[in-house]
Formats: sequence, C-alpha cells, structure tokens
Amino acid sequence: MTETHALNFEPLDPDESVHRSHQFLARMQTRRTVRDFSPRDVPFALIQNAIATAATAPSGANQQPWTFVVVRDSGIKRQIREAAEAEERENYERRMSAEWLAALAHLGTNWHKPHLEIAPYLIVVFAQSHGIGPNGEKVKHYYVSESVGIAVGLLIASLHQAGLATLTHTPSPMGFLAEILGRPAHERAYVVLPVGYPADDARVPVITKKPLDEVMIVI
Repeated sequence: MTETHALNFEPLDPDESVHRSHQFLARMQTRRTVRDFSPRDVPFALIQNAIATAATAPSGANQQPWTFVVVRDSGIKRQIREAAEAEERENYERRMSAEWLAALAHLGTNWHKPHLEIAPYLIVVFAQSHGIGPNGEKVKHYYVSESVGIAVGLLIASLHQAGLATLTHTPSPMGFLAEILGRPAHERAYVVLPVGYPADDARVPVITKKPLDEVMIVI
C-alpha cells in the first residue's frame, strides 16, 4: 500500500490569488534572453536556491531524472566555450540550411559564444536516460525529456525572480559537455544556462510574443 500524508496546502482568497498571479506575470514578462554578461560575482545562494526550486518539478514516476552541474571554474568554462564554438562554427558555416539561418537572422546570433566564459556561472543540465539502482542495476526512467523540460522552466523562472539573467544555449551536438564535465554514459546534456548579471551595455533584439488569444483556446 502506498504511504501518504496530509497535503500541506494554503488556500488563498480569490483576490489575493489574482494579485499574486498578476505580479508573477508582470515579472516574467520582463525576462529576456541575454548574451552580454557582466563578470560581476553572483551570490552562490541564488544558484543553489534556483536549482533547489528546479528539483521540485514533477517527473515521471517521481524519478527526478536530472543532474545540474554548476561550473564556475574559469578553465573549465574556457574548455566549454572552445568546444561549443567549434561545433557552432560548423553549424553556421556548413550544417545549417539556408532556411534555418534565415529564421535566426533577426536575432543576430552567430558561432561566437563569449558569454560561456564571461558569465560567472554555467549551469549544465543533464537528462538521465535511466537510473542506477543500489546494486548498480539499470533502472528505467519514464518521460525524461518532459520531466527535465519542466525542471528547466522552473530553473529559468527562479533565476529571473532572483534578478539574474540567463541564456538557453543548446550547442549541437553536445556530447563534449559530458566529456569535459566527467558525466556518466547514461546522462546526456540537455541545455547550458549561462547565468549572471547583464552587462551595463547589454542589448537585446526587438521581438514580440504571440498574444494570448493565439496561444490559448478555451472550449
């Protein structure tokens, strides 16, 4: 029989619920992807708290198939930048189709990734294809991509709430990350998040988000 305990749930007055909802929406609407970072130090407690928040995410069978590797060593960040730029240069110059490059053009991206070295922290999120049991046996994981994706969403939201800037970076392929960071074979890199304060002269492209009536359907 499954062991349970009483749900710890705080009911809110409807007006307070709407107020909190509006506050969170307004805060998240200020979030932007940043590529220009300051080397200014970030309190490590902010990184710890954000990862602890991400780790509260729901996951298939509650298996929590994620590993968050926090990189602050300058030498390792340089290795990651060099390897990422090698792959990205190949992408931009040979692998990407003309259609793909055209889709990216308005964002002004290229293969140069100085943010991977300048940002005080890199959080590299790994997805665990399976677990390892107490006797070294393989434990099947379920809904890995979905579970890790939800955790990353919470991570980004928490970092933004803490006043930090982020960038979701997914160099392709990403196998070099497991090699540099010494991760086991059952973990694959999911995303790299440079984290820090934006540079004083940071600029972001002018973009818009789809209006609510284009993304929400009420039946």
